[in-house]
Amino acid sequence: MANILIIDDERAIRKTLNEILSYEGFKVEEAADGEEGWKLFNEKNYDVILCDIKMPKMDGLEFLSRANEKNPDIPVIMISGHGTIETAVDAVKKGAYDYVAKPPDLNRLLITIRNALDRNLLSKETRILKRRINHVQEMIGESEAITRIKETIEKVAPTEARILITGENGTGKELVARWIHEKSNRAQGQLVEVNCAAIPGELIESELFGHEKGSFTSAIKQRIGKFEQANSGTLFLDEIGDMSLSAQAKVLRALQEGKITRVGGDKEIAVDVRVITATNKDLLKEVEEKNFRLDLYHRLGVILIHVPSLNERREDIPLMVNKFLEDIAAEYGQAKKNIDKKALEALQKHNWTGNIRELRNVVERLIILSGKIITLEDVTNYVLPK
Repeated sequence: MANILIIDDERAIRKTLNEILSYEGFKVEEAADGEEGWKLFNEKNYDVILCDIKMPKMDGLEFLSRANEKNPDIPVIMISGHGTIETAVDAVKKGAYDYVAKPPDLNRLLITIRNALDRNLLSKETRILKRRINHVQEMIGESEAITRIKETIEKVAPTEARILITGENGTGKELVARWIHEKSNRAQGQLVEVNCAAIPGELIESELFGHEKGSFTSAIKQRIGKFEQANSGTLFLDEIGDMSLSAQAKVLRALQEGKITRVGGDKEIAVDVRVITATNKDLLKEVEEKNFRLDLYHRLGVILIHVPSLNERREDIPLMVNKFLEDIAAEYGQAKKNIDKKALEALQKHNWTGNIRELRNVVERLIILSGKIITLEDVTNYVLPK
């Protein structure tokens, strides 16, 4: 259900529009002048705003200017009984979605509102897709550990050195791998990611090296593996500690010779791939328990980068919370919420077993469930264990 705000100093107009739009299934709120409308705009989230031009205290064009500056994605439809062509043109130039003269043609007004809603939805979807496709998330933090990681990335990214990233689940190992790729000489190539823990052991070799048609029962056609897909780019093997020993042997050979062979095939295929790996396990302990090859460990770990847990860098939490407040508000098409000092201090003291992934989920939960300002009471109710 879309939320619509009607701002008009004529009570009869507000009442009529409210009744019609409510009957059409919209949720409607009213403001009697520009100042009241601006207050509601800052407190709540609206999908479309209908705004009169001539009003006391703050006129419609001033409201339009402020609204567009704060959140240009919310369409504002201007309505006026004193309009001329010049007024309409001026309103649209200043950012109005459309202009409707009083008394409004109700069918035209409804069509305009629905078109505005469609545009708003498309704008949100486009923004989210662009962010997902083009944006590499920033590495947030000024702690000594994060500063050291950033400096290491700057040094090793332009090289061809293989890198092993270690750290608990949710600490941002994948983000480190993405930044290494983005700053490398292979940035124009693909970054191909493989979660070794998510692929059954009997399928991991086919996933990495591909297979020929008929090589096993379900191999109904030839498949190109991740090594070939990442040719001239970067292959990121996440959770490498969960890879089977037989797959480890083939990965070792590929690293040594720069060649792979598809499952069921006999042709050697040259591949030019930089391999970055990550794990939440102690690989040397896995070597002792004969779950991981020592020679592969040394091949992978030319450069070692350890990503600390969130509990080890609590001084970065305020920066991260602020960034998540901005990012999630942008995704939702809402104004950014603020968080008070005591609430932020409580988040800093919390035991973050899920690390950054958990923190982002918590911030999203607080945005959804709290009021305009996130308080200590909100943190107590929605975050801290009872």
